[in-house]
Amino acid sequence: MGAGFASTDRFLAEVRSNKLRAGYVLIGDEIFLYERCRRAVLKAFVPPELRDFCLSEIDLGETTVFAALDRAQTPSLMAPFQVLFVRNLKQLYTRGAKKEEFAALDAYFRSPNPQAVLLFVADHIRIPSDPRRMDMEDKNRYERIRETLGEHCGMVELARVDEADALRWLLSEAASQQIHLEQDAARELVDALGADMMLIANEFEKLALYVGLKKQITLGDVETMVLAAKQRSLYELTDAISAKDKNRALALLEGLLNASDGGEESAIGHLYMLARTFRQMLVILEKNVRDPRAIWQALWQGFRIPPFAAEELIRQARRYKSKRELTRALRLIARADLELRSQPPDKKLVLERLVMDLASASKEASPDAASIQYAMDF
Repeated sequence: MGAGFASTDRFLAEVRSNKLRAGYVLIGDEIFLYERCRRAVLKAFVPPELRDFCLSEIDLGETTVFAALDRAQTPSLMAPFQVLFVRNLKQLYTRGAKKEEFAALDAYFRSPNPQAVLLFVADHIRIPSDPRRMDMEDKNRYERIRETLGEHCGMVELARVDEADALRWLLSEAASQQIHLEQDAARELVDALGADMMLIANEFEKLALYVGLKKQITLGDVETMVLAAKQRSLYELTDAISAKDKNRALALLEGLLNASDGGEESAIGHLYMLARTFRQMLVILEKNVRDPRAIWQALWQGFRIPPFAAEELIRQARRYKSKRELTRALRLIARADLELRSQPPDKKLVLERLVMDLASASKEASPDAASIQYAMDF
């Protein structure tokens, strides 16, 4: 596999061999690779029956570093090993030098609890498939984290995957399941979904179920299952939301949920797709894109949309009169994401409430610069 998977492959090898470091920084916003790492850690160290005792989800926007380290240092009476996912790491690098916080981190990692692992999530940084094209601000953020946590923690880069790596992953995954995936079918799947690994993995899983015992996926299968169904249903949902049609939006959400397994990964996948689409609309609105032919200059590689959706997405974006409305939508999606990851009793209810909020007229005041940055970072 290419560079897009190299860092996570090394991390997964350490997980499988049970040779973990005391801490890691999962740095980057590629959610497919993040979920890949998370699933491996949960499978290896979090038995389902002990999940409540050995898994901690910590948000530094709500909990201090000191409290997180105290939890890591305290042995669990009910579980032999503790896994702590520490989200919102950017809070550690804002508003002041945080000397006491970094001193506490340094002290902990000099004598860590051998029965615990800390996984810091730095998903506010975007690492493109070609690191040389990383935004200067993201480079500075990356270096700051490496200089402060890199001495003690393994750095796991969750970089965007380029089309070549996505194609290789697809063919490798098909071979591992003894499915013959035609080259043209694999290429069409990657092209149609813009090398978006989260969408590609979800669609390949559905294609594998669709072909069943035939064990062969053709170009026609991709055109039938992916382009005609999944993508169009997503844009139908955002069309209903942007038109403030709550009844239609809820009906379309119900259709999406019925077409998936409805589990945690599926729910997070739907949120990710909504966040991506609203971010695309924000860029379209900011750059005043009116012609589908100009959309390819506005949206960078790995963030583009299927050709059939260009005109539709421009039309939807123009329904929003200001960045305020779109950043509000992204903040709502981010909050729903945090709620889903906290194991709510009803994931469907979280999504339904989100769709209702998105399809409601905004009554908020204009957001400040920090709020806009938060929405774009999600």
